[in-house]
Amino acid sequence: MNTYKSQKDRDYLEVFQEVTRLINSVHAPQDVMDLIVRRLPKLMNVDAATVRLYNQGSERFVLGAAFGVSDQYLSRSTIDSKEVMAALMQGTPTTTTKTDLLSNQDNYTYIAEEGIQSVLSLPITFKEQIIGLLRLLTKKPREFDKQEINFAMSLAEQLGIAISNSRLFQEMENQVKFLSELRDISKLVNSTLDLDEILTAIVHTLPGILKVKGCTIRLLHPATNRLELVAASGLSTRYLNRGSIKKENSFFKALKGEPVAIYDAATDPRVEYHDAIRQEGIKSILVVPIKNNNEIIGILRLLSSEHRSFSANEIHFTTTLAEEGGNAIQKARVYRKIQLLFNQIEEHERFLQTILDSLWLQLIVIAPDNSIIMANKMFLTISGYKEADVLGRSYDSTVPWCHGAGNECNVEKVFKTEHPFTILSTTSDDSTHPDYRCYEHHLAPIFDRSGAVECVIEAVRDVTDQKLLEKEKLEKTKLQGVIEMAGTTAHELNSPLFAALGTAQLLQDDLTEEEMKEDMDMIIRNLQKMSELTKTMTAATGFESRDYVGETKIVTLK
Repeated sequence: MNTYKSQKDRDYLEVFQEVTRLINSVHAPQDVMDLIVRRLPKLMNVDAATVRLYNQGSERFVLGAAFGVSDQYLSRSTIDSKEVMAALMQGTPTTTTKTDLLSNQDNYTYIAEEGIQSVLSLPITFKEQIIGLLRLLTKKPREFDKQEINFAMSLAEQLGIAISNSRLFQEMENQVKFLSELRDISKLVNSTLDLDEILTAIVHTLPGILKVKGCTIRLLHPATNRLELVAASGLSTRYLNRGSIKKENSFFKALKGEPVAIYDAATDPRVEYHDAIRQEGIKSILVVPIKNNNEIIGILRLLSSEHRSFSANEIHFTTTLAEEGGNAIQKARVYRKIQLLFNQIEEHERFLQTILDSLWLQLIVIAPDNSIIMANKMFLTISGYKEADVLGRSYDSTVPWCHGAGNECNVEKVFKTEHPFTILSTTSDDSTHPDYRCYEHHLAPIFDRSGAVECVIEAVRDVTDQKLLEKEKLEKTKLQGVIEMAGTTAHELNSPLFAALGTAQLLQDDLTEEEMKEDMDMIIRNLQKMSELTKTMTAATGFESRDYVGETKIVTLK
C-alpha cells in the first residue's frame, strides 16, 4: 500500500512538474488552456476536461477550452446547479455524482445524452479572485479522493497563475503594440489639418488594431450641442440611419467623460434599437469620450461582431487615442474656420477689387515708405503696367503725372498733416497741345487702430474734357458779351446817326456852291457808311480778334 501511494505521489509530482514546465513555457492564454484540457484526462484518468473563464462584462463563465465532450453539451445555458456554482464562487472545489447531476433539471437532457457520471469542479483563482473554472468529467462513476482533489486544485492554481501571467504578458505585448500604434496614428492624424482626413484615418485604422467590426465618430455640433455622425467604417447605411441616439444612456455617460463597455449590446438597456443591432450582427460595444484638453467634443464607438470583454489596456488605449484624435480634430476645426475666414476675406477683397476696377477713376494706395501697395485696373490700363510691375515700386517713379518732387511732396504732406486735400495737374501749359491732359487728384489718409496714418489713397480723375469745355464756355460768354455790347452801341448810335443823316440831306438841297455840295456829299456818304456799320453790329453773331498796334487788338465782326 505504501509502495502504491509512493508511486502515485511520484506520478503526481511528475505530472505537476510537467504541467508546470509546459505552462511556464507557453505565453498565450489559449495555448495554456488547450494544453491543460488535453493532458489532464490521461494524467488524472478522466474522460473529459473543460476550462471556463469568468467574464466581468457579462458576469458569466465563458468557455475557454474543452476536450472529450460534444459541442451540444458545451452549448447548454447553465454550467451547473446554483448550489454548486455558489460553492465554486466561494473558492470551494466540489464533486458531483450521477444522482446529483441528473437532479439538475436545467441540464438533465444534456447530461443524460453525454453520459456524464461524475464531475470534479475546481475554481481557478488568482490573488483570491475567481477567474475561471476547471472541470474534470467521467463517463463512469468515480470518487475523487482528497489527494486527487488537492492535486487537481494545485493544477487549477497553477492554471490561474499561468492564465494571469499569460494575460499580463499579453497585456504587456498589447501595451507595446498599442504604444506603437498610438504613435503611428498620432503621427497620421497630426500630419494634416484636413478634418475629413483625420476622421477617416481614425475610423478606418482603429478597427484593425482592436479587431472589431466597425467604428463611428459623433461630434457635438457647436450651434445645437447635439451629436452628429461625422465618420464611420465597417457598418451598413441601414444601421447608421437607424434613428436618433439622444436617449441612449451610454452616450450620456461618455459625454460625462466615462468610457462605457457593453458586453451584450442586443439586450443591454443602455443602448436602443436592439433589432437593428441584431440585424447588423453587433455583439459588444465600447463607447469612449473624445476630448480636447478637458472639453468633451464628441464620442467614439467601437462595435464588435463577437461578444467581447474589453480589457483595461484596450479601453485605456482607445481613450488615449480618442483624446489624441480630439486635439487633432479641434486643430482641424480651427484651421477650417481660419480657412473659411480667409476665403471670406479673399471674397470680400475680390468684391472690393471688382468695384474699384469698375470705377472710371485711377486709384492707387501709397505706403509710408512711398511705395505703391495697390492699384486698380483703370490705373494699370492707362499707365500700361501689369500689377506685378507696380506693387512695391516707388510712387514718384511710377505715376505719369509726377513731375519732380511736387506730387511726391503732396503725398508726404498727407502723411504729415493727416488731412485730405485736392489738387490739379496738367501735362502741358498749352491747352491746345495734342498731348494736353488735366488731372484732378484727391488724396486722403487711411488710419490704423492706433490713429496713425497707415496709407494714403489717391484718386485721380481725368478732367481734360471738363476743363476744355469750361474754357469753351468762357469764350462763348465773352463772345456773347461782345455781341451784346455791339448791339447796344449800334442801337445808341442809330438815333443821332439818322437825325444827322436827315439834316445833312436837307442842307444839301439848300447849298448852291459846288464846293460846299461836294463836302456835304462826303459827309452824307460817311454817315451812310456808319449806318451800314450799325446794321452789321446789330446783326453780329461772332467776332475775330487780331493784333493792331502794340498790345492793342481790334475785333472783326461776323
